[in-house]
Formats: sequence, structure tokens, C-alpha cells
Amino acid sequence: MHDIKLNPLGRSPIAIPEICLGTMTFGEQTGETDAHAQLDYALDAGVNFFDTAEMYAVPARKETYGASESILGRWLTRQSRDKILIATKVAGPSRNLDWIRGGPAALDRANIRAAVEGSLRRLQTDYIDLYQLHWPERNQPMFGQWQFNPANERACTPIREQLEALGELVAEGKIRCIGVSNEHPWGIMQFLRLSDELKLPRIVSTQNAYNLLNRSFEGALAEVCHHEQIGLLAYSPLAFGLLSGKYHDDPDAPGRLKLWPAFGQRYTKPNVQPAVAAYAELARQHGLTPTQLALGFVRSRWFVSSNIIGASSLLQLKETLPAALTPIPQPVLDAIDAIHLRYTNPAP
Repeated sequence: MHDIKLNPLGRSPIAIPEICLGTMTFGEQTGETDAHAQLDYALDAGVNFFDTAEMYAVPARKETYGASESILGRWLTRQSRDKILIATKVAGPSRNLDWIRGGPAALDRANIRAAVEGSLRRLQTDYIDLYQLHWPERNQPMFGQWQFNPANERACTPIREQLEALGELVAEGKIRCIGVSNEHPWGIMQFLRLSDELKLPRIVSTQNAYNLLNRSFEGALAEVCHHEQIGLLAYSPLAFGLLSGKYHDDPDAPGRLKLWPAFGQRYTKPNVQPAVAAYAELARQHGLTPTQLALGFVRSRWFVSSNIIGASSLLQLKETLPAALTPIPQPVLDAIDAIHLRYTNPAP
């Protein structure tokens, strides 16, 4: 396995490994014993950065709310806390998560504080290294939507109030750094403008989907994040397993898309399957697995601070973690771009 390099986390003093272990399967597909084995394996390999969220496990259910944090927290009690980096998130407003603070209604002071306190209890720690807003409260196209529609504008908590609430928690020592997730250029710039004007903590990262089927980050977001030194924490690098090639080989292969078809809304668009087939064939031509091609591609991007990989089992992680460190030669990257120009962002 190749050495895992460290990257800066925005302008913060924290350096993060180029690979992060995501935990959204913990408490649903992955039981506690296997989850702890995954955490041990990742840590032994040099990955000390773990991403979770209050709403995990996924799919979000009342019965598993907070399970991923709790499983991670019980493991964390056996570690040297200062050697581990924990990222978690507050759930934004949603019409179908009414077991989370009754909605949750908003990303206001009360909800953000309640979410942080709950995460600290479940994680059994005094502080969170990176605390993220899971998705914007305002009207935005997300999770398979691809067009902004001003007709969907709605009332929402001002970004200033969100930032002030996070700033209070940073001042109290409960959060080290703050970040956003599923964000867009306008939102990132508003957070940065207000932090400068009001002398409040600066966001250091955005956690957005990024993979061979969804390279939408590479435009305006990449420009903003470069100039403002905002790190990308890339999630879904295998596009819910599609880019592993397993569904192409066997449409009935086990996995999240088969267990929960609703997750497939991003991946039912016309050019997804042709693109998956083209990338799988490119991998074959160069002696790579589709998983190595997909994960190695994400690692090769200059703007990716950390690639968030996940696994439903230790066995799967033993495949994906080494694959995520696969070097991709420039001719293969050029061939990837040629496919991308034929099938541009088929799953935004």
C-alpha cells in the first residue's frame, strides 16, 4: 500500500490524510464489531480522519438516528483522542426527518447547539475537530437536482445567524473548525464574507459529491475553493457502487442501490450506464479494476483535500482503501477526460 499523504484543511492548523473513512453504514449495513474492525484497520493504515453525522446511519431512520456516532464514540474511548480527527454534521431542515428535533425546523442557534451537544454525548468526547452543516437550509438544487429554481425560494435562517451560532461553539472549545456540505459558490462566498466582516470563524472545507459521473465541482466551486483555500472533502467517489462495475456485471448484485432503490435518483439519468461501461472498459485496458480507476481518479485531483471512502464490511474496506491510493498515469487521465466529454456529468 502506498504511503498516505497529509493535506492542509483549509487555512486551519489541522493536516488531514488524503483518505477519510466515512461511517454512514455503521449501525445499518455494518454492525458494531465490524465497524470497530474497520476503524482499527484504517488507523493502522494511516487514516486517522473519520466522517460521520448526527442523522447517520443511512438510510436515515428513527431507529438508527445517531447510531454511527455512537459506534464511533465507543471506539474512540479506547484511542488517544489527540491522535484522531472527527468530523460530524448537523442535519438541516427536512420534511421527512421529524425525529430529529421535531423536523428539524432550522439551522438556527438552538438547533445547532442542540445538535452539537447530542453529537458530543454520542461521540463521548469534549470536542469535534470539524463540524459541518450537512446541507444548506436555503433553496438549492441537491441530491440529483441540477437546476436552481428561484420559484422555490423559502424563508430560512440567515447565514449570519448560522455562522454566529457556530462561532459561539468554537469559542467554547466544543468545535475546532467549521465547514459546509453540499454547498454552492454563492453560499461559500457568503460564509467567507460574513466571517471576514464579523471576525467569526472561517469555513475550512466543503463536503460535496465528486466522482467520474459527477465532476460539477470542477467549475465555479473549484475556482472559489482554490482562491479562498477551502478544502474539498469528496464523498461518493464510487457513486453508490456503480463505478465499482459490479452492477454492470450483475444488475442484481448486492449493495445499497439494491437495498434502497430510492438512493438511485441521481443514477437513473440516460448517460449513466454508458459512462459506467466506458470507464470500466478503460480500466480493463490498463490493467486496473473499475474501483481502482474511480478512486485513483479522485485522489489525483489537485483540489481534493480528502477522499471519503466507505465500506459495508472490513473485507470490502481491505479492497477499497488500497484501491484509493492507486496512481493513475497521465495518459489514463487524458482518456478519462475524453470519456467525460462524451458523457459530461451524467449524475450531477
